[in-house]
Amino acid sequence: MAKSKIIVIEDEPDIAEMIAYNLRREGHKVSVCRDGEQGLSRIRTDNPDLVVLDLMLPGIDGVEVCRMVKSDPVTRATPIIMVTAKSEESDVVLGLKIGADDYIAKPFSPRELVARVDVALRRGGRQVVAEPGERVVRGTLTVDLSHYDARVDGEPISLTPTEIRLLHFLAKHPGRVFSRAQLLSRVIGEDAVVTDRNIDVHVRALRQKLGEHDAVIETVRGVGYRFAQDDA
Repeated sequence: MAKSKIIVIEDEPDIAEMIAYNLRREGHKVSVCRDGEQGLSRIRTDNPDLVVLDLMLPGIDGVEVCRMVKSDPVTRATPIIMVTAKSEESDVVLGLKIGADDYIAKPFSPRELVARVDVALRRGGRQVVAEPGERVVRGTLTVDLSHYDARVDGEPISLTPTEIRLLHFLAKHPGRVFSRAQLLSRVIGEDAVVTDRNIDVHVRALRQKLGEHDAVIETVRGVGYRFAQDDA
């Protein structure tokens, strides 16, 4: 894999140094920013391949940085991995809801960090690749993987690349139950250092964005998830 330009936005010096050291050891070019304002400025000028973003920052916090990056047409495709010391699922869901591509909770190992970054970079490099016929229509829902576009009643839904792939995969197989492990492999990638909890968080964020249509994703207790079977 070609080495990439990465911006780390982290105000804790020891953690910032650890992240930068391990990513540089893999050959990546790393810039470190200590606050949200500086980080936004560097993202806009450097056009990085990926951003590692702490949620708790002085001044402009990580959530607002993520929101601003993902709302700007010039930078919205930039993958963002959130770093958070918060354990509440709601904080993670909020970050994913506004466009973050993945998250990693403190404390974390250098190996996990590098693996998450590698997976996010691989996904980012193939986002627009899709097979013919990768447009799925289920009732009022349309998911077009080739353009990373999802709509309900013709209105666009703002989803992250991971959420688009997850929704598309489930919608393509209505009524079929997939385990969390299967979804991790098919949607996120077999080489990702992730857990079943990761899929649960993505599903929760996706349901929130679907709003009143959230029932199309059904939980099969003790097994996994499925897209609601089309009415006969």
